[in-house]
Amino acid sequence: MQYLKDAPRFLFFTGKGGVGKTSVACATAVELAIRDHRVLLVSTDPASNLGQVFGITIGNRITEIASVPGLAALEIDPVQATDAYRERIIEPVRGVLPEAEISAIMESLSGSCTTEIASFDEFTQLLTDDALYGGYDHIIFDTAPTGHTIRLLQLPGSWTEFLTSGGDASCLGPLAGLDKHRATYAAAVDALTDSTRTRLILVARPQPSALKEIERTFAELAAIGMSAGFVVINGVLPARAGDEPIALAVRSREVAAMASMPAAIADLPRDVLELKTGNVVGLDALRTFFAQDSWPTVQANAVEIGDVSDAPLVALVDEIERDGHGLVMCMGKGGVGKTTIAAAVALALAVRGHEVLLTTTDPAAHLTDTLGAVVDGLTVSRIDPDSALQQYRAHVLATKGNDLDEEGRAALAEDLMSPCTAEVAVFNQFSRAVHDSRRKFVVMDTAPTGHTLLLLDAAGSYHREIARQMGAANMGYTTPLMRLQDPEQTKIIIITLAETTPVLEAIALQDDLERAGIHPWAWVVNDSIAAAHPESAFLRTRARNEVAQLAQVRALADRVAVVPLLPEEPTGPARLSALTHGIPQPA
Repeated sequence: MQYLKDAPRFLFFTGKGGVGKTSVACATAVELAIRDHRVLLVSTDPASNLGQVFGITIGNRITEIASVPGLAALEIDPVQATDAYRERIIEPVRGVLPEAEISAIMESLSGSCTTEIASFDEFTQLLTDDALYGGYDHIIFDTAPTGHTIRLLQLPGSWTEFLTSGGDASCLGPLAGLDKHRATYAAAVDALTDSTRTRLILVARPQPSALKEIERTFAELAAIGMSAGFVVINGVLPARAGDEPIALAVRSREVAAMASMPAAIADLPRDVLELKTGNVVGLDALRTFFAQDSWPTVQANAVEIGDVSDAPLVALVDEIERDGHGLVMCMGKGGVGKTTIAAAVALALAVRGHEVLLTTTDPAAHLTDTLGAVVDGLTVSRIDPDSALQQYRAHVLATKGNDLDEEGRAALAEDLMSPCTAEVAVFNQFSRAVHDSRRKFVVMDTAPTGHTLLLLDAAGSYHREIARQMGAANMGYTTPLMRLQDPEQTKIIIITLAETTPVLEAIALQDDLERAGIHPWAWVVNDSIAAAHPESAFLRTRARNEVAQLAQVRALADRVAVVPLLPEEPTGPARLSALTHGIPQPA
């Protein structure tokens, strides 16, 4: 593997959700450990599944992988990180300050901004604290999907600039030493931008959208000095998958995608990894991950698949339409096809004569590319963090700053430069879209799981604040969280693949939603090989692996739709419409 030659201390794996970052990062960690290197594998994804891959519980603490000497792992868990962060700030003043002041400090540290900063604080320590982490030869970062990761990697520079300009921020703790923060963040910037210490591995599937995504990621990270990039194309359909029509079609579109790879990444060092017949779970799978033809297949006629084509997506659309309006939120792990399903549902509702807003909270979404055309009755928008931030700052200055003097407005403007403000701005626009669903259909393509859960955490924080204020005044109110909890107003659709890790993550997502009082309305299993009724031994072996996952989904979900793997990418109105009008199946 080219990216492993003279590997530096820090390796960052990034890319569009669902491209196999975790599999590649875990296999890399095992490979380096086998070479007698001391390795720490870290997930910065709020929806991490490192523990699922290794079959052990990891969590927000360094855990030795007993079966791989020299390898340890850590999942930066936002909730645990936030609790620990608050305790570090509160502990020195507990028993010193009055309880009222301590309560006020706790209140200032209760929002989603603090959650982000707490995770970021752990991340910067990994880059800079040699006392804690100096014993590791390599620290490998399995990052969240790209939009979340770009923000994480830009934060050291953003906070350094903010603090250097004299800014103060309550989310860093009212008693925190800002000089210490400034020095730590500056050291993190130095580590990230030093090619002898840090290498960026851009992971993609052989698909145009995934390749465009790593091009955009590389451009944005190169702009902050992270220019040592390597490309890994993962999951390429091998020749041994056969030459039946579905295999030929998939292979043809993969070849075309790689031939037209964006110029900015085409010349970067590149590794290509084949699609496996099974799921990359367990140590045996990780040890053989980089070996070609090492995964067994069975005889085609020995694989019983069963009937999985009895759950069309159109049945969900019919039921959604009956309400005449409402919010439909497509949620799930990155790369499972949320954008495709959201676009297909929105298009079907618009074609049936309804007013529809199709929007996304995903910084890496490509709704317009997926839709491919203007459709009557369908409005497409994107909650863009940069645009949202500009609008929010302008609004606050025009309202709260309207009656302030020049000095007061300058102080307010400086406070709005805090990187935390972006989270508030995005939530503001998210709330507006939720509100619009009272009179029309709003179909929302959400960011990958972890980022979406942070957004819902913001909704919870806002709800608690409004409940406290309005409850004290004995006034009626409806918050975005209350709309999300109301099945008459919101339908949550969990999107997954019929594979072990995506299904486990979808189950965890459903559990998180239930704890927030939100019950998922339906599940969609996308890109099912079993539902495509393959003929070759390779594809039938993969299809057989889906059967248990499909059964598990049916046991958990109130409603299920299964969408087969298609010969061509479902982009453009005609192909998207096929998803909701029934797809012809082979005899």
